[in-house]
Amino acid sequence: MTQPNPHVASQFRQIIYYHLDNNNLDNALFVAGRLFAYEPRSQEASHLVALCFLRLGHYKSAYDYSRSSGAKGANLGCVYVFAQACLALNRYQEGIRALEKAKGSWGSRNNWNKHSESARQAHPDAAAVWCLLGKLWNGARDIKRAIECYGESLKLNPFMWDAFLGLCQSGASVKVQNVFKINPVMLAMIYNPGDMSNNHLNIHEESNPVTAPSQSQKPNPGVFNVSDPFGVTLGKSGGGMGLNTGGTGLFRKLNESTFGGLPSFTSSGNSRSRTAEPLETPPGPDRDSGSGDSTGVSESTIVLEPPHAPLRRARTVHPSQSDDAADPVARMRNRASQSRSRIKVEDQELEAGPSLTNTMATHGERKRNISGQTAQTAMSRAAEPISSKFSSAAGVSINKEGRELKKAKAPGARSRVGTATSTVGRAISGNRKVPSDPMDIDMKESSSRPSQNLMQGRIEPLRQISDERSRQQEALQWLLELFKHLGNGHFFQTNYACDLAIKSFSQLPTPQRETPAVLAQIGRAYYEQANYVEAEGYFAKIRAMAPNRLEDMEIYSTILWHLKNDVELAYLAYELMEIDRLSPQAWCALGNSFSLQRDHDQALKCFKRATQVNPKFAYALTLQGHEHISNEEYDKAMTAFRLAVASDVRHYNAWYGLGRVYEKMGKYDFAEKHYRTASQINSTNAVLVCCIGIVLEKQKNQSGALEQYSRAIMLAPKSALARFKKAKLLMGLQEPMSALDELLLLKDVAPDEANVHFLLGRLYKMLRQKSNAIKHLTIAMNLDPKAAPYIKQAMESLEDDEEDDDEDEHMA
Repeated sequence: MTQPNPHVASQFRQIIYYHLDNNNLDNALFVAGRLFAYEPRSQEASHLVALCFLRLGHYKSAYDYSRSSGAKGANLGCVYVFAQACLALNRYQEGIRALEKAKGSWGSRNNWNKHSESARQAHPDAAAVWCLLGKLWNGARDIKRAIECYGESLKLNPFMWDAFLGLCQSGASVKVQNVFKINPVMLAMIYNPGDMSNNHLNIHEESNPVTAPSQSQKPNPGVFNVSDPFGVTLGKSGGGMGLNTGGTGLFRKLNESTFGGLPSFTSSGNSRSRTAEPLETPPGPDRDSGSGDSTGVSESTIVLEPPHAPLRRARTVHPSQSDDAADPVARMRNRASQSRSRIKVEDQELEAGPSLTNTMATHGERKRNISGQTAQTAMSRAAEPISSKFSSAAGVSINKEGRELKKAKAPGARSRVGTATSTVGRAISGNRKVPSDPMDIDMKESSSRPSQNLMQGRIEPLRQISDERSRQQEALQWLLELFKHLGNGHFFQTNYACDLAIKSFSQLPTPQRETPAVLAQIGRAYYEQANYVEAEGYFAKIRAMAPNRLEDMEIYSTILWHLKNDVELAYLAYELMEIDRLSPQAWCALGNSFSLQRDHDQALKCFKRATQVNPKFAYALTLQGHEHISNEEYDKAMTAFRLAVASDVRHYNAWYGLGRVYEKMGKYDFAEKHYRTASQINSTNAVLVCCIGIVLEKQKNQSGALEQYSRAIMLAPKSALARFKKAKLLMGLQEPMSALDELLLLKDVAPDEANVHFLLGRLYKMLRQKSNAIKHLTIAMNLDPKAAPYIKQAMESLEDDEEDDDEDEHMA
């Protein structure tokens, strides 16, 4: 069999990723099939084919192609696709085992801050895998392990919103302020991109709260020291966010320079590690350094060692007898030419790079002193006293006439009063010190100005890097604050603390709050409070902003059902069916429309169709169960509610439906149990508390029922059901005055409720206030003409009681 050409396979992969990035999934699948045929034993080929099938929604095909390598944990890409396919196919244990086997390949990966418009990571990191593992454990009904996996995911990456929602929906107690905060890994990725260029990170003490490093701690190369804005790491690869210092050009050379008086910085990889020294005595070149920069030119190539002068006899020569001293014009001309050649060499070095060697050698051959010996080149002179290439250009100042001016100190070094100035100029013939020149005093100030400017030019890039990274941290902090507000709102919403949820969402910035997703959560909160009018306003606003939105529309249809708005509900169902006939939300809306018209059979067909489209749609199963109750099909209703609980164990509506079925069947103890389970999930729902009271009242536990009614009134002071049940129970307990107080309040809450006026009439009859009794019984008859026979019977009994009272008085 012919061995596959790796270059051909590489081209295949590039084409596949091109199509995947451009969302051309069919093209990507076709090319991936050609790659798999070319390399049938390649795990990467299997991964790409499975990935294409997964994105197309063909989960069984993705499962088949990734199983060979994924089930064994051999290839991380295959493992991740295999686990996702297992999640979609309800094969949770297979996905869990595959991820556990491959834990060594993903346990320490961290891809945070490594994705951009031009950069991507083909394989997932630990945060993504922990989140997927939590979903698998949740599907396998192991909530405890699911919560642990979600927590591990959020420790590594607080922006894993799926993991946070999984924690909230599982009922875990979450401290939101401890979730959305900057962790040490994020700081390291921002401030030390060079050290974090590797995907594998060693994370210690993940479970402990994140604490800022103290200033007393000794800084190390891997940890950013906040007190030192220049103590940063400049990586060659520029991994993560920050400046890429590995490129060519002037700015890269500035980043690689060492400045006197500044803190030292280190970089990992092939970059040098330097320590800055005071520039009172400029350091010499690092002759032992063998590491090169990104252009391939080593430091030993750039800075040449000057040739040694031949041995000569020691003799004592007065400075005035030197050749250069005897001919000052020649000396100045020679040094001026050296300065010009030095500047020329440096310009060529910046532009040519590796061609510096020949240029410097040429200049070195041309220069000879008066005695005929080879003189030191300008580059070697600059390399001896000054470590930076650019500081050598500022070491000598030349005026227009070609006259040499004495050299000043190196950049950063200041003149000291009372101390002789050290000169770096040498006599060409004997390498002896040149006598001090009176012009040195005049030139100290003038030569220090370009040095300061050069120093400022070198510091400015590092300041820009530090400022940029500080801005990155501020932006990250702003994002975490935004996620914190959103997280608080969702946490309170899933725990049915509706007032707190509304308050948290209201604290969001207006552009963030006025979005369909946030407005839907606020509308849900009002819906859970039974404030249907307010909730309807928010969902109507969502419909105006996003008319094609399907999410949460089943809740909107239920709100319209409670408001008896049959026209708006029918129009909503029609529009949703036009948008997507295969969405469960559309079928739920249509079923609610038929239910409001009391066509329960058609409503049942719609709800069953919704569950066929999505078998795990718990809300459709719950609505289906309620329709079975309306048809008095209690066995079918119980089956539907149990399926809803199996889909979502915290779906309190299904638990309430089971309690209602048992109540209809006369099994009050079972009904109380299921009502209490629903109330534990949603402890702020007054209706559930009232249902518990009703069941207790039917069990002749009147004190317990009265306690539940009082609790319901505390939860919802405007709850008409709770006050009505409490007033009726108080009348049965022969406490008419307490009952009258509750009914008078209830009359203000529900003035058009016939049952309230009917009960008031009976209560006034008990208090022997005939006029008030007749008044409220008449109002009740007008509000509910269908109940006129019962109301007339009560009015006749009122007259009979009055006649009985008259007879009792005559007998007395």
